[in-house]
Amino acid sequence: MRLPRRAALGLLPLLLLLPPAPEAAKKPTPCHRCRGLVDKFNQGMVDTAKKNFGGGNTAWEEKTLSKYESSEIRLLEILEGLCESSDFECNQMLEAQEEHLEAWWLQLKSEYPDLFEWFCVKTLKVCCSPGTYGPDCLACQGGSQRPCSGNGHCSGDGSRQGDGSCQCHVGYQGPLCTDCMDGYFSSLRNETHSICTACDESCKTCSGLTNRDCGECEVGWVLDEGACVDVDECAAETPPCSAAQFCKNANGSYTCEECDSSCVGCTGEGPGNCKECIPGYSREHGQCADVDECSLAEKACVRKNENCYNTPGSYVCVCPDGFEETEDACVPPTEAEGTGGERPPQLPTREDL
Repeated sequence: MRLPRRAALGLLPLLLLLPPAPEAAKKPTPCHRCRGLVDKFNQGMVDTAKKNFGGGNTAWEEKTLSKYESSEIRLLEILEGLCESSDFECNQMLEAQEEHLEAWWLQLKSEYPDLFEWFCVKTLKVCCSPGTYGPDCLACQGGSQRPCSGNGHCSGDGSRQGDGSCQCHVGYQGPLCTDCMDGYFSSLRNETHSICTACDESCKTCSGLTNRDCGECEVGWVLDEGACVDVDECAAETPPCSAAQFCKNANGSYTCEECDSSCVGCTGEGPGNCKECIPGYSREHGQCADVDECSLAEKACVRKNENCYNTPGSYVCVCPDGFEETEDACVPPTEAEGTGGERPPQLPTREDL
């Protein structure tokens, strides 16, 4: 049933408020699926390795184990445990490649002991050997033995994808990840290895670990007697924070924090660091405290019968419950009744009866 146009438009705001659908899981690549199948096959080999071995050391058991080790029975047991019944893609791949796995198990296992290399790399050609990438499995930047000098990740490493470029780890840069980024220095470098170590936090560039090894100071630090030291921005002639804030220095920076609500300007946290107090507060024992106007000698609430209630920084004047509020008094209920426009009815006297 199609909704009327007006009803459909009415649902639009509700649909916009619904949370977005979770992003669909990234579809695994053929190499990923092949590697997963091989990992399960290898685990199946581990699980069935001692299945028909009783634990004794008799010649009969050795002979039986030897036969089972490479038997079709064991292969069938491994294959049966590879895929969950609900895993459609795994079962589909297994059905398509079962003959390859059987051939490797019965004929090629001794010649090609690495199932992944034989099955995924050389036979199906959906993966590459570690340290290689792309359709032709070319060596990654820096060579297949130590891609990216061991300091980064090769794009497409081990797959038929990517371009072989290096994505360097933190602290490293350059096409082979052998150079150090700003904030790091080379603590070891030779023909095969490059190690970058973090500088002191005060250094933008450095040649060693301490603040005296800086080539250039970081922002918020300044060179003083051969070392980068923190700049105290809070001590500047022109304060960096607003009049309603106080400055808190930090290494290489500062923060502006709000003054206490009782302060008019402040030098630090809390009511004890106020420059002046806001109206309704006065300095008491070194800090701004609320003035209780209701307890002062001079009454704050001047109307007759009026109650005074203190509040932070102020007070309120309220008539008691049942009292009538007038401009200059709180009138009790009995008096209020007597001031009405109509005279209340009189009870009859004995003479009237």
